[in-house]
Amino acid sequence: MRPKEQERDELHRAIWAIADELRGAVDGWDFKNYVLGTMFYRYISENLCNYINSGEIDAGNTDFDYAKMPDEDAEEAREGLVEEKGFLSFRANFL
Repeated sequence: MRPKEQERDELHRAIWAIADELRGAVDGWDFKNYVLGTMFYRYISENLCNYINSGEIDAGNTDFDYAKMPDEDAEEAREGLVEEKGFLSFRANFL
């Protein structure tokens, strides 16, 4: 086995050992669904935040940060965001 493959195998075993320790008595399938769902939700939340921030920066509002906006202000943009992006999530500061 080549050194790179050996390192990858060791990393794979280490990750599984950590996952087994973290999940405790929870079934592996349930744990995987929870982790992957959380990772996906985080991805779409950050994607939306970056999309909004870049639009505001392009418009000249360089100090804008969607994650720090009050909920009431963010709610005003909901309908337009769903129309533009096709989805809406809680802001990244909740994660």
